[in-house]
Amino acid sequence: MQSPVKAIILSAGQGKRLSPLTDTRPKCLVDLSGRSVLEWQIRHLHAAGVTEVVVVTGFAADLVEAELARLRLPGLTLRTIFNPFYSVSDNLASVWMARGEMQGSFLLLNGDTLFEPAIAERLLSAPSAPITVTIDRKDGYDSDDMKVRTDGDALREIGKTITEYDAESIGFLRFEPEGAALFTDIVERSLRTPEGLRRWYLSAIDQIARAHDAVAVRSIQGLDWAEMDFPEDLPKNRELAARWAMAEAAPA
Repeated sequence: MQSPVKAIILSAGQGKRLSPLTDTRPKCLVDLSGRSVLEWQIRHLHAAGVTEVVVVTGFAADLVEAELARLRLPGLTLRTIFNPFYSVSDNLASVWMARGEMQGSFLLLNGDTLFEPAIAERLLSAPSAPITVTIDRKDGYDSDDMKVRTDGDALREIGKTITEYDAESIGFLRFEPEGAALFTDIVERSLRTPEGLRRWYLSAIDQIARAHDAVAVRSIQGLDWAEMDFPEDLPKNRELAARWAMAEAAPA
């Protein structure tokens, strides 16, 4: 029997930059070609072999729970964890809330990352490493990109403001037990500092990458993915979702 594969989705935020679409619902529930961002994520994780999805909720948690309640995919378990600090914290607090789920191996992704199933498959099939970060490369990067500096297959730095970089993180990671232990230890210690609530979880990955030879990268260059941050993202994201919907509907 295949071992269970767990994914944790960080979906506690509201996504105020997408207002008014997100005035009463979180951005993970924005509709893209008849399905929410969250449903696309879950369906593509399921297609890649994920058997358990844990969603960290916050803003309008009841709406996210209702969305999950109507999804029925064979062999897939869906659960939620509520982050009561979502309005006063960044996503490191969501990771802290889910730390009890981070035993052994798991996937971790942002609630606004759209990806085709092949990306999850490529991450799951990556060579063994304590932590594996999916990356993409392009001709130019902007201030909102989560930039990374790599050294062969190793990640050395990650952050929006690093000055030397050659790729970007797409917000989708795999952890093995050793990496999970390193990660949760840093998250625990970070939340005890005055600035802890204002930190992104990828700052913990940066801290690990600088101190340990423990973070690998997995290129997904050439595969389809997108982020859901700004109103100008909507047309291309809807077009991407429409292509996926058409591919599903096409005769085998």
